[in-house]
This record gives sequence, C-alpha cells and structure tokens, in this order.
Amino acid sequence: MLHIRKYIVVCVLLLTAAGCAAGPDFKKPATKTPAAWSGLDTFGPLQTSTAVPGPAALAAWWSIFNDPALTGLVEKALAANLDMKIAEARVRQARAAWGTAFAGLWPSVNSSASYTRSHESPPSTAGATTGSSGTETAGSKPHEIRTDLFQAGLDAAWELDIFGGTRRSVEAADADLQAAEENRRAVLVSLAAEVGTTYISLRGYQQQLVIARKNLASQLHSAGITRKRYEAGFANALDTANAEALAASTQSQIPLLESAERQAIYSLSVLLAREPAALQLELAPEAPLPQVPQQVAVGVPSELLRRRPDVRSAEAQLHAATARVGVAVAEFFPKFSLVGSFGLRANEWQTLGNRDNHVWSGGPGVTWNIFDAGRTISNLKLQKAVQDETLAAYEKAVLAALKDVDSALVAYAKEQEHLTALTSAVTNGRKAVDLSMQLYTVGRSDYLSVLISQRALFAYEDAWVQSSRNLDVNLVALYKALGGGWEENKPSQYMLEP
Repeated sequence: MLHIRKYIVVCVLLLTAAGCAAGPDFKKPATKTPAAWSGLDTFGPLQTSTAVPGPAALAAWWSIFNDPALTGLVEKALAANLDMKIAEARVRQARAAWGTAFAGLWPSVNSSASYTRSHESPPSTAGATTGSSGTETAGSKPHEIRTDLFQAGLDAAWELDIFGGTRRSVEAADADLQAAEENRRAVLVSLAAEVGTTYISLRGYQQQLVIARKNLASQLHSAGITRKRYEAGFANALDTANAEALAASTQSQIPLLESAERQAIYSLSVLLAREPAALQLELAPEAPLPQVPQQVAVGVPSELLRRRPDVRSAEAQLHAATARVGVAVAEFFPKFSLVGSFGLRANEWQTLGNRDNHVWSGGPGVTWNIFDAGRTISNLKLQKAVQDETLAAYEKAVLAALKDVDSALVAYAKEQEHLTALTSAVTNGRKAVDLSMQLYTVGRSDYLSVLISQRALFAYEDAWVQSSRNLDVNLVALYKALGGGWEENKPSQYMLEP
C-alpha cells in the first residue's frame, strides 16, 4: 500500500504544478486613433448628402438606397455565394483544429485484443519405441506441443501540461478560429460591396444608354434637317458630313455600353452562384440609379477597430502568434506523464476473467530534451519573428482602415461637388443646343455652332450619369471601409460554445 500512496502523492504534486503556462500572455496592442474623421471637413453645407459622426447603422447598409432589386441581390448573394462557402468551410476547418488541440489536454486510452497459437516440435528419439506399457518404441513420431494465448487490455497515457505548452496550443487554435470567423465576415463585407458596386454600374450603363440613344435621335434629326437644307441649296456638303459624322460617333458608343451592361449582369449572376445569363430577364429592363440618403452616419474612429473584420482578424492572428511563442518556450522544460495498463492473459478464453490472469502496471514518467542541435532555440526565434510580423501586420491594418474611411469620405464629398457642376453644365448645354439649332434653322448661324453644342451636350450628359454612378459607388466604398455588412450581436453558427 505504501507504493500506491507514493504514487498518488506524486500525481497530486504534478497536477498542482499544472497551473502555470510558459511564454508571454497576450495583450491587445495600444493603438492611437484620431478623435474625428478628417474627411468630414470636406463636406459643405450645400451638399445633398452629408456624412455625420453619429451612430452608424451598418449591418444592412444596402437598404438605405431604397432599391428592392439591390436589397434582394445582396441577400441572395450572402446566402449562395461560393466565396462565402469557401470562407465557411475554413471556419469549420479551424474549429476542427481547435478540437484537435483541445484533445491534447486529456488522457488517451487504447484498447487491444489478440489471439496467437504457437507450436513446437520436440526432437525425435532415434530408434526408440513405446510399447503398451507406455515406454518409447523405436521409430515412433514425437507429439507436437501447441499453445494458445488469449490477450485483451487497455493502455492509458496522460501527458500532464505542467508548463502550459498544450494550453498555449489550445489558445493559439482558439485565436485561429476567431481569425477564420473574422475572415468570413470580411468576405461578407467585400461581397456586399461588390454586389452593390456591380449593380450600380449596371444601372449606370443603362442610364448612359438612355442618354446615348436620346442624343443619337436628336443628332439624326439635326442631320436630316441639314441634308434637306443642303438639297434646297441653303447648306453645304461639309455641314451634312459633319452632322452625319457626329451621329455615327454617338452610335458607335452604344454597342460598347450594351456590352458593359451585359457583362455586369453576368457578374451579378456569378456572384449569386448562378449561370451567367440567369439574371438577364430580371435585370435587363432599364432602371434608375439608386438614390443616396440625405445623411450618412459614420461613427468615430475608435469604433472602427472593433468594426472592421480585417483589423479584428489581424488582432486574432497576433494573439495566435503570441500563444505559439509560449508553446515554443514550453519545449525547454521537461514533460511529465502518467501511464498505465490493465490486461487479461490466458491460454483459454473461458479463463480470461480469472483473477490470476489479470495483469496491470502504471506510474509517472518524465522526458527532457537534452540536446537537439539548437532546434528548440531556433523554433523559439522563429515564433518570436512571426509574432513581430503579425504585430506589424496589425498596425498596418489599423492605418489602412483609417485611411480607407477618410479617403472614402473625401471621394464622396468631392464627387457631389463634381456632380453639382455637371448638373449646371447639362442645363446650360441643353439651352445651347436649342438656341444654336434655332439660329441655324433661320440662317443666322452656321452649322458649326450646332455641331459643337450637340457634341458638348452628349459629353456633359454622359459625364453626369457617370458622376451619379460614381457617387453611389463612393458611398458603397465608404460603407465597406467602415466594415458594414455584418451584425455584432448575431452569433456565428460556426463558432464554438464557451
């Protein structure tokens, strides 16, 4: 009994020592953020849509455009997109890796069973015989000796995590799982923005087609008038050629816009994991560009670091790298383990349960790496270098996030100024076309003024549509920069329960 008590005392002492963990504990890096967005200074009082530093509702930003088609496309893409399925599979992989690491904290038990038969032929006795009285007789064949052996048992081993190497591995796997989840959210953000941008581009191409066809009709009408005047002797052949050339130039833009329109539809179909032409009937009818809201709440810079999935992922990767430094440090210390086995062994299976056929063994063990030619030291240096790399990557992600938001704010504000100027240009350009045509018709001006004004009007109106499209796209880019597209309080189906 004394040796059993000693064995129990040793186990208790080892388990008591298992409270420490080697290596550094993770601490979130201190990051300085500005008090307000510098890009907000670019918004003037007369702009139709203004960014304000109020609480930002970003989970479903696409709904602010009040476009049912856009909302439907984004929601369908989030449910069916293949990039989303890839990201979700990676979360499941990270979850399985966490389970593998966590299993290292527990004992392992193996069972085994076997049956073996052996035989031995004793050497024959030359010339010996056995008579009826049991004596050997010369020339008789010796009997073979056969032995049956039945065995069954359990083997158990438990490596005690005295210095926390396994716990650091679990910590790293948990951080990897968090990083995978944040990467999935980053795909959500990018996917919603890509669907929104592609849809807006589609409507922009359709509006450019409307402008091109309207201008083509006006230019063809002017060319017809010029030809009639030429036939009547009131115009020259140069005016007719210029009028027809302008109409042909405008008509040449239409196939390019039709191609861009079709390609945008194909892109949206693929984003929804459908064949390219699946949305042709649904999206081919012309529709206006989505309208921007009067106010866009963008929050404050300090909130961005908890909102952007790429920043959160970089933080989780830094956490994992820090934990793996602890795993490397734990390799410098001895490893303690408890091993034990229990088995049954008998020559006949019916007697396996007999007490005399029970065998068992057990006890503590220790291993300590004495020499490995610098492998352990090199591994520690490697993990520290990885930690330094992930720290720099985290700091870079923070700066990139701040830059993205300020850049998007400036682009959104300045595009409104651009659009306002183009609106004035379109209004005056239409007046110029009407006046020049009236003067030309009554013979008070040559056709050159008509040609210049019509060409300019088409350029103004086309630029106005492109600016309107860019305004919508810049707003989508702002929502993407803010990390919009997912809900903080909505738990992921791929995360482990605590």
